[in-house]
Amino acid sequence: MEVHQGKYTISTDPSRLQIEVIHDFLAHHSYWATGISRETLQKQMDHSTLHFGLYEGENLIGYAQVLTNYTSFAYLGNVFVLEKYRGQGLSKWLMATIMAHPDLQIIRRWLLATRDAHGLYQQFGFTELAKPETMMEKFDDNAIRQ
Repeated sequence: MEVHQGKYTISTDPSRLQIEVIHDFLAHHSYWATGISRETLQKQMDHSTLHFGLYEGENLIGYAQVLTNYTSFAYLGNVFVLEKYRGQGLSKWLMATIMAHPDLQIIRRWLLATRDAHGLYQQFGFTELAKPETMMEKFDDNAIRQ
C-alpha cells in the first residue's frame, strides 16, 4: 500500500524501511525504547505484521508498526515522526492511513501504550481501557534493552 500527500509518502513496503533511521530514533530519542539494540529492533521488525514508513522523497521521516492477527487484535507501536517534521499534521495523516488500511477494518480490539500522545490517539477512537478489570500485563522494563 502506498499513499501520497504532496511531497510525502506512506508505504507499507518493508523493503523501503531504513532501519538505521528507525534505530537511531528509538534508541536515542524515544522514551519507550531507549537503548534498544539494533539486533533486538531487527528481530522485532522481522516479526511485526505491518510496517508504515513515512517518507519525504526516499528519506524515512516517520514510522509505525502494527502487530495483528487481522481479525480480533492489533497492537500499535513505535509510532514516531522525526522532530523537524512535526507540526505539519503528518502524525495525524500516518494514523489515518493506518486506521484506514483495508486489512485492518475488522479488528475488534486495538491496543497501544503512550505517555504523552493521548490527544493524537483519541482523535482515532482510542480511549482508556473500557474494562480494565479484564486486562492484565506482564511488564519487564529491562527486557527490550538486551
